[in-house]
Amino acid sequence: MLINTSRGGLINTKDVIDGLKNYQIGYLGLDVYEEEAALFFDDHSEDILQDDIIARLMTFRNVLITSHQAFLTQTALQNIADTTIHNLDCFESGSKCENEL
Repeated sequence: MLINTSRGGLINTKDVIDGLKNYQIGYLGLDVYEEEAALFFDDHSEDILQDDIIARLMTFRNVLITSHQAFLTQTALQNIADTTIHNLDCFESGSKCENEL
C-alpha cells in the first residue's frame, strides 16, 4: 500500500501505474497529484479529462484519489492567519519565535 499525502511530485506516477498493473503495489491513496492545480480547484464536471495519467489511475478499483484541500476550511485558514501574524509580531519585536527553523 502506498499513500502519498505529501506535496509535489514525491512519487513517479508512471512507475506507480506499472506497479499497480503488475501487482507490486496493492493499493494507492493520493491526497496530492503533481498536476492537481489544473484538476481540483475548478469545476471541470462538463469537461473532457485531458490528463491521461490521472485518467488511468481512476480506472483502478484499488486507487483512491482525493484533492489536497485540507487547508481550505475556515478553521485552517484562521489558524494559518493567526500563526502568520504571530510570526510577524515575533520578527518585528526581535523575540524568539517557536515556529522559527
